[in-house]
Amino acid sequence: MLPELEIVLRLFLAAALGAVIGFQRERSKKAAGLRTHILISLGAALFTVVSVFGFPGTADVSRVAAGVVTGIGFIGAAVVIHGTQGDRVIGLTTAASIWMTAAIGLTAGAGMYIVASAAAVLTLLVLLIPKVRG
Repeated sequence: MLPELEIVLRLFLAAALGAVIGFQRERSKKAAGLRTHILISLGAALFTVVSVFGFPGTADVSRVAAGVVTGIGFIGAAVVIHGTQGDRVIGLTTAASIWMTAAIGLTAGAGMYIVASAAAVLTLLVLLIPKVRG
């Protein structure tokens, strides 16, 4: 398969998997929804494929992954800080879904299609667990 076609397929997979998670967050009326999750997954995948294919033999892919993880932490922190209500912190699950979506995007961008898909399914299953009120 042509490298460009494979790259495009990786990007589409990342976007689709991000959409699955984002759709659930959107339906739950959370701060980060469909578009946010798609863009996070797609961006992480794009950084990954550019580092692998754009700079063959010169890029340290692990540094790119670490940069994505660091950057996504800021977005997750903003969700939690924005969601704080008095002594109660809200938004942790949405922040975690953002973090997982970035990891899924990195995985899809690396060409690990089955692993990325399985991680997305597991993430969705976790998000569908009913919230236990104490």
